[in-house]
Amino acid sequence: FFFFFFIFLEEDMVFEKRIVIDAKGHLLGRLASIVAKELLSGQKVIVVRCEELNISGSHFRNKLKYKDFLRKRCNVNPQHGPFHLRAPSKIFWRTVRGMVPHKTPRGAAALSHLKVFEGVPPPYDKVNRVVCPQALRVLNLRGGRRFTRVGRLSHEVGWKYQDTIKALEEKRKVRAAAFFERKKAATALRRQALENSRKEFTTPLLDRAGF
Repeated sequence: FFFFFFIFLEEDMVFEKRIVIDAKGHLLGRLASIVAKELLSGQKVIVVRCEELNISGSHFRNKLKYKDFLRKRCNVNPQHGPFHLRAPSKIFWRTVRGMVPHKTPRGAAALSHLKVFEGVPPPYDKVNRVVCPQALRVLNLRGGRRFTRVGRLSHEVGWKYQDTIKALEEKRKVRAAAFFERKKAATALRRQALENSRKEFTTPLLDRAGF
């Protein structure tokens, strides 16, 4: 189990070696716009758990929109595009691509710094993951408004790996919970050892000095 830290990507603009964002509970478009801005400034961004992204509006309405998108193709040769990506991570990637000038060298370089995944694959299951408050659904969508999960939408339009990702995520959460319990036990032992050493080596002089 890992703690999530709130970061303000747009305001701080602090460059890290990489930023790993947990996409669960974020609104698709808002998160994509923040990620696109970070990519264009040179930041490397990894987005995990894309299947847990949300889109405002009812599931039925969003499914109708995607079905309309599926009908758009090249009559001469459908292999010329547009390509209808079904995986949640690819849907998010395509959304970010539309927000950067990907046909220029600068935009192509920025897009190459983005990695997207369903679930939390290694090694990102062992690093701190962050969230973007500017894109969280609970902070930006009025209570009671309808929304849909990108994972469910993808599953109903042809994505075949929902059950696989769900099984892998359950295994990961078991491992993470075991790690967290070990970490709590080690922290408690260290705290007890520090208290014991402080009692053992204290003297009146050290007490008066504040040590």
